[in-house]
Amino acid sequence: MTTAPELRARLADVEDPLNDDDIVSMGLVNDVTVNEDTARVSLAFNAPYSPAEIDIGNDIREVVEDADLEPDLRANVGDEHGFDDEVLPGVKNVVAVASGKGGVGKTTVAANLAAGLNDRGARVGILDADVHGPNVPRILPTENEPGVTPNEDIVPPRSDGVMVMSTDHLMPDGDEPAVMRGPMVNNVMMKFINEVQWGRLDYLVVDLPPGTGDASLNLLQTLPVAGVVVVTTPQEMAVADARKGLKLFAEHDAPVLGVVENMSAYHCPNCDDVHDVFGSGGAQEIHEDYDVPVLAELPVHPDFGETGGPTIREVDSAVRDDLFEFVDATADRVGEINRRKVAEHVEERGDDVPEEADAPAGSP
Repeated sequence: MTTAPELRARLADVEDPLNDDDIVSMGLVNDVTVNEDTARVSLAFNAPYSPAEIDIGNDIREVVEDADLEPDLRANVGDEHGFDDEVLPGVKNVVAVASGKGGVGKTTVAANLAAGLNDRGARVGILDADVHGPNVPRILPTENEPGVTPNEDIVPPRSDGVMVMSTDHLMPDGDEPAVMRGPMVNNVMMKFINEVQWGRLDYLVVDLPPGTGDASLNLLQTLPVAGVVVVTTPQEMAVADARKGLKLFAEHDAPVLGVVENMSAYHCPNCDDVHDVFGSGGAQEIHEDYDVPVLAELPVHPDFGETGGPTIREVDSAVRDDLFEFVDATADRVGEINRRKVAEHVEERGDDVPEEADAPAGSP
């Protein structure tokens, strides 16, 4: 029978396609145990429903089955791999969605990302941190108001499975402006972070305020951000402001997952012609100058941007496939960066691959 050390050696043939190394060398294999005809493999994976991690998992299963064993794969990543979970201990990944300026569709992109991850099967919440323009509930409407526990913690309402927290829930009239100065905004955000029962989430999407002001800075410094999605349009001014945001994130060690070029072209629903209404190539320029991926180029389309529900859930929408490609690309980037972080942490600690013996019967 194949032993645990022998199986681990075989797993070195499994490559991480996004990091160009094998999973054993990267320290992604936490533990391998063999009990009778079952092999339990614990992996330092932390991006649920990432297509790339699913593919790696399938490759691992194939290796285990080739060894005449039944695969039992587990995901486990935490402090020992350099992940800080003190602020939001139940949240695996915080994904911020940002823009250099308003009016580029940042909230629409953030809401569709949250809904899309949820539809893939992930546990998802969204924090509407755009205090002065809290529009997430317009795209992800909730059936009720936030609840309150006996300890006075806030329980976010849900929108078809997505937990939603927004200052819009706290305003008596949806048309009333949120008149708050900087310190008040920060107090509200800290309340949403420290006093909201998010529970166990695979992804918390944070819709940041537009620009590079205090609110965004404080959130970046407070939250353990897995990565940032930067939203722009092809317009020269929007691209210039997006570049400023990229520099801000670099200065605060917040990984940029990639750029979304919204309103990239107008797709006529009648004749299927494509028109570059706002120009073209803005996101591609950012990609070339800053070496960050273009996660999506989303068109101007009557389906996209309407309130009352996320477009990604409209089965007949012409934009639906583009949005799911964006969701998958974002999850893949989260996984890529997380796995690289594990590898770097293992290298810093100087860990060696353990020479382990077969686990005794009944071992976990």
